[in-house]
Amino acid sequence: MQIKAILADDEEHLIDYLESLLGEVWPQLAICGRAKNGHEALELIEGRRPHLAFLDVRMPGVCGMEVARRVAKSCWIVFTTAYDHYAVNAFESGALDYLIKPVSRERLEKAVERAKKQLAVSLNPPWYFSEIVERLMGKMEQKHQDFLQWIRVQHGGGVKLISVEEVCYFRAEDKYTVVVTGGEESLISKSIRELSEELDPSKFWRIHRGAIVNVSQIDKVNRSVTGRGSIRLKERRELLVVSRPYLHLFKQM
Repeated sequence: MQIKAILADDEEHLIDYLESLLGEVWPQLAICGRAKNGHEALELIEGRRPHLAFLDVRMPGVCGMEVARRVAKSCWIVFTTAYDHYAVNAFESGALDYLIKPVSRERLEKAVERAKKQLAVSLNPPWYFSEIVERLMGKMEQKHQDFLQWIRVQHGGGVKLISVEEVCYFRAEDKYTVVVTGGEESLISKSIRELSEELDPSKFWRIHRGAIVNVSQIDKVNRSVTGRGSIRLKERRELLVVSRPYLHLFKQM
């Protein structure tokens, strides 16, 4: 029997990328529908009865979590999410799986193998599936509310607040971190590692051990034959280096 799946994400280029990657690692999988929001995903699952659904956690209208809750007895779920592992450790239940966006081929291969094993045992998820989703919805919403919103920096004789939305990138420098905005640079004592755990990973990507970039500030990404990359920003002249382990983040750009 051929396994069927749907793909749901509000960014069409990410669906294109995931479908292409799935075609390479699981060519026997039949993609029977694509959705750009939760309502469309629900309609596809009800009408086409897929065995598997790849759902973006955050979508307009009905989110991926809510879709999963409503179709708890219908199909297995693989979530695609911008949240890091600290926010999604509850996925290790065995009933669900998740892929950090942008999805790497290696991680997708592992998810595919896991899905094949689950489907070989049963085409339907376990009875406690909806309870797991409810628990995850609460945990991930709390995590979303806790993301860092403001950076406190020394300014003159006082403290200045910088919105993280204004930051172009963060750069490690000696024992400090440089907060770089369009027009100035400031020092803070918080490390790059600490920032990577506190910033919203859908908006800030670590590009090597000593730098985190605001994705919305990226103007262009270049790749070299040596396996490294560079980023040109919208509001800064300098180029930022992307080390090889982080290049997969930009494959769909």
